[in-house]
Amino acid sequence: MSTSPAVLVVGGGASGCAVTVLLRRAGVAVDLIEAKEDWNATAGSGITLQGNALRVLRELGVWEHVKESGFGFDSVGITAPDGTVLHVNRDIRTGDDLPATMGMQRPQLQRVLTDAVRASGATVRLGTRADTFEQDDEGVTVRFGDGSTGRYDLVVAADGLGSATRAAIGVTDKPEPTGMAIWRIAAPRPAGVTRTDLAYGGPAYIAGYCPTSDTTLYAYVVEAHRDRASIPPETHADEMRRLASAYGGCWPEITEHITDPAKVNYTWFDRLLVEGAWHRGRVVLVGDAAHCCPPTLAQGAAMSLEDAWVLAGLLTSGRAWDDALFQEYYERRIPRVRAVVEASVQLGQWQLDGVRDADVPGLMGRTMTMLRELP
Repeated sequence: MSTSPAVLVVGGGASGCAVTVLLRRAGVAVDLIEAKEDWNATAGSGITLQGNALRVLRELGVWEHVKESGFGFDSVGITAPDGTVLHVNRDIRTGDDLPATMGMQRPQLQRVLTDAVRASGATVRLGTRADTFEQDDEGVTVRFGDGSTGRYDLVVAADGLGSATRAAIGVTDKPEPTGMAIWRIAAPRPAGVTRTDLAYGGPAYIAGYCPTSDTTLYAYVVEAHRDRASIPPETHADEMRRLASAYGGCWPEITEHITDPAKVNYTWFDRLLVEGAWHRGRVVLVGDAAHCCPPTLAQGAAMSLEDAWVLAGLLTSGRAWDDALFQEYYERRIPRVRAVVEASVQLGQWQLDGVRDADVPGLMGRTMTMLRELP
C-alpha cells in the first residue's frame, strides 16, 4: 500500500457516505462516485433509525442534525385494525443514552449525510459509474463509464442491493424475494401520532406509521407481493388507499393524503447474505451490497452504517490492508448481520404461513438485546 492511500467508494447511500466521512477524518484520500445525478436527494418516504444506527451517526458527527430533523420516541403500539390500542411496548435501547427510535424523512437523512461528505473534503462525482476493476497485488485500476480511469489502493462497494460491483468481482449471490411487499407514502402527521403503531390483520399483513418530524410521518402497508407488471404506476395511490382505508384510529386522516401515485412507493421485500467473505482482492462490500433484509426489525440502515463503522475502524488501525484484515471485517460482522437477516425474514414468514402462536416478542427481544452490544 502506498504511503498516502487512496480509496474509491462506489455508491453514495448511507454506508458509502458513512465510510467516506470516517476515512477522510483519518486523512485517507477518498473519491466517491454515485450513479444518480441528484445523489438520491428525493428518494424514499421515511426511515426508522434505532439506537445502534444513531450511535454510528453520532460517530460521524451528524447526530445533532439528525436530532433536529427527526422525531425520537421510545415505544411502539400494537393496535387492532379498527385502531384500538391493544398493547404498548417499551422499546429496547440499542444506543446507550440515545433515543430508542428516531423516525426521519429519508431525503432529509440523505441531505445530512451528503453535507457531511462534502464537508469532509472527499472528491464527489455524480452521474458516474465504475465499469471495470483490474486488480493486482498493489491496488485496483478502475475504468469509469466516461472512459476515464483511476488507480486506488482499495475499492469499497456501497452500491446497494443490485450492486454491479458485487457481480463484477465474481460474487454470485443475488437478492431473493421473501414473498411480501410494502406500500409507503410520506404524509402530514396527525397530532396524536407520537410513536410507531402497528396493526396486524385486516386486508394487509401489517399497517403502520412512524412520525418523521413535528409535522410529517411515513405510513406503510405490507401485503403478499404481486407481479409489479400487474400494478400500473398510475394506480399506486388507489391501491394503497384501498388497503389503508380498512384501518381505523389515525388511518382515516392519513388516508386522505394518499392521492398522488407518484408519491407512493411499492417495493418487494428481499433477503441477501453474502457468505464466506465480503471481499475479492482489494474490493470490499458494505451495506446492501453484502446483505439486506425485510424491514420487519427496522435494522437495514443500521446494519449498513455499522458495516461502515467497523470497516473504517480496521482500515485506519495502522494495519496492512490485506486479506487478513478484510476477513476480520467479515468475521466481526457476519454473526450480527446473520442474526438480523434471519430474524427479519422469520418475522415475515410467520405471517405468510399464518402461524398464530409464533414467539414474535421473544425473537424481537432477543435480537434487539443482542444489538445493544457494540459491533
